[in-house]
This record gives sequence, C-alpha cells and structure tokens, in this order.
Amino acid sequence: MKKYLTLENGDVFVGNACGALCKEIKGELVFTTSMTGYQETLTDPSYTNQIITFTYPLIGNYGISLNANQSPAVAASAVVMHELASTVFHYQSVMSLNDFLDKAGVPGITGIDTRKLTKIIRKHGTMKTSLTNQPLADSQLNTSQSVEQVVKSATFTTPQDEHPDHVVLVDFGVKSNIVNSLQKLGCNVTIVTPDASFKDIEQLHPTGVLLSNGPVDPEDYEAFLPVIRELQDHYPLFGICLGHQLLGLANGARTYKMVFGHRGINHPVKNLLTNEVVITSQNHGYAVDVDSVNDTPLEVTAVEINDKTCEGLRYPGRPVFSVQYHPEAAPGPHEANRLFNQFIDLMNAHTNGETK
Repeated sequence: MKKYLTLENGDVFVGNACGALCKEIKGELVFTTSMTGYQETLTDPSYTNQIITFTYPLIGNYGISLNANQSPAVAASAVVMHELASTVFHYQSVMSLNDFLDKAGVPGITGIDTRKLTKIIRKHGTMKTSLTNQPLADSQLNTSQSVEQVVKSATFTTPQDEHPDHVVLVDFGVKSNIVNSLQKLGCNVTIVTPDASFKDIEQLHPTGVLLSNGPVDPEDYEAFLPVIRELQDHYPLFGICLGHQLLGLANGARTYKMVFGHRGINHPVKNLLTNEVVITSQNHGYAVDVDSVNDTPLEVTAVEINDKTCEGLRYPGRPVFSVQYHPEAAPGPHEANRLFNQFIDLMNAHTNGETK
C-alpha cells in the first residue's frame, strides 16, 4: 500500500505504508539522529503531534521490549523511515516495531530517501506535513496543539519507605525514566500537573521540585511562571528541557523557536564552569536566548558546541539549576546521569541549612 508524505513547502515523498496502514495524519515534521532507542523516542511525550523522521537507515531490528516506554502510549503522530526491519533479533523483544505502531494506531511510511528529507528539513526548518493514502490536492495543514493535549490529570507515585528526599515533579510531559532515575537514588516522587499552585506544592512538603520536559512552545505556560518564581525562593529547583526554558522565562530571559531543533543522542555540550564536554540526548524545538540571560539573575552554565545554544542555567547563590538536554539516559547516553545526584546534594544541603 502506497503512502504520501506532503510537506508544507510542496515537496512530496511516495513510499510504502507501515504501522496503522490506513490511518492518515497531520503533524510537524522533525528528524532525529538516534541510531537506537526508537521505542523510547516514540513514547517520549515531547514528540506529541510530531511526525518523526529517523535519519539512521534501518530501524526496528531489535524489536520492542516491555520496559522501555517513556509514557503509557506512543506520543509521536507518525513515523518516517528508510527501511523498517522485517526480522527482529533480541531476547527481550515481545513484538516487532511494525506491530507496535499498528497496535498504537500510529501510521508510518518506509522506502523513501530520508537523507534527502533531512536535508530539506535542515534547509527549511520544521514544517507542517501530511501523511495520506492519496496525493493531496493542496498542502494546507493545521497542526496546532494545546497544553491540554499533553498533560490531562495529576498522577502520584508510590512513596518509598521513609527516605527523607521528597521530590515534587511538575509534569509538562515527563519521561518515565526521569521518575525512575530519582527513585533509583531513593527519592520519593509526587507528580503534579502544571495547574498546581505554589500552595498546592507547598502542602506536599517537598525537599525539592523538578520541572519536567514536554512539548509545545514554552510561552504557552506563561500562567505557571509566577509559581516558578515562588518555588525558586523556597526550594531547590531542577529544570529539564522544557523545564529549563521555563526557568529562563520565569526570570526574564527570552525563548525562540529553532530552525530544526536538536533531536538525537549525539549532541556535545560544554560545561562553562568546568570546561568538561559531555555527549547528550536532546529533543527540543525551542531554546533560551543566550544574550537575553545577561539581563536576568541567571547565569549560562553550558552551551551546545556546534551552534552555541544555551544548554544550562543556574541561579547563583541559590540551589536552582537547569539543563536543556536529557540526563535520564532514555534513549541515551549516560554521561549526564550524575545531575540527579547533584540535585540530591543540593536538596540535602538546603535541608541542613548549608550553601552549595
């Protein structure tokens, strides 16, 4: 069965249908350079309403496992691949990627030149795209999404024994491995939605607050910025990805939409405080304007080596920091995982009345 990928700029790619064969979809077309971790990528809530192009030519060869999902459902609206593996080899695999997509009701297209497609995205930026069963008469696409499509209700994790560290996590579209990373270090984690007030969070008696990743324009969460300003006055605060952007906005910095964003697991980031370089996993289409940070109480602590975009912030004199990349190693790499230990150190120092 044929499938037609029609881009906002008029380009059309014709390939073969996979996943939910007959389903048609509209979304924002992006690409990721990850060679592995496709299951974690597809279930990352930050990809909500997006059509993902995998630049690596062969996807799906190790199938799908039971414990790699980063959210209960596939967040991406559709998948674009050069070749979908027809044979699966992995002892943990319970189904093929094609069956996984079909079961989730997510369509895909294979057999197209993804290298050419990626060059188009790099030239024109992310764009509205349609995946259909027939050629389109026009390319008028509507891919807008609201905050409500991402986070719908509050959920709470099960507390662990009597561990003193209690993290309240504000869920803008959190990946499950962020919660897992905190729990593995012994933290109790309570998850709240972005409509929580400062008093709502205060009544949970946290030792620290984490602002999660998520999709959409960070300016869509303008109503939550006053809450962040109150939180940073009272608790250790750690922002990841969208949470990093919101920390910047809450303190007067600006954000902007990138041409094609950062998506993949090979982005080099330089820590400006230590000169250390780590390879990071990233997935974002917006960034904090580095120059705008100069007029805020914040300090830029890290930059992406290739394009010098802002990758880290801190509030000097307070236990408040953020990173644009993902330290939870899902789909990878693992170098930045120690940031969770840093967060715990800040919480413990704050509890003991110390300054770190």
